[in-house]
Amino acid sequence: MTNIITEYPQFFTATNLEWKKLLKPDKYKDIIIESLRFLVREKRIILYAFVIMENHLHLIWQMQAGIKPQDVQRDFLKYTAQK
Repeated sequence: MTNIITEYPQFFTATNLEWKKLLKPDKYKDIIIESLRFLVREKRIILYAFVIMENHLHLIWQMQAGIKPQDVQRDFLKYTAQK
């Protein structure tokens, strides 16, 4: 049976604690971009658009078939926070 995508594209926003400008240096933006590349490469998401601001980011993404949005969000935020 073919896996069918059941999730619609979603708008997702993540903010830094107290809106601190932690994402200003490129090295922190690179961590986020690499994490998004991993999610696409592993066929967990379809990424339509993203923007990284100094203190938050916005994504438009869609979960692939069989992938739960809460799992992807948890893993993405955990990975980027730890890095």
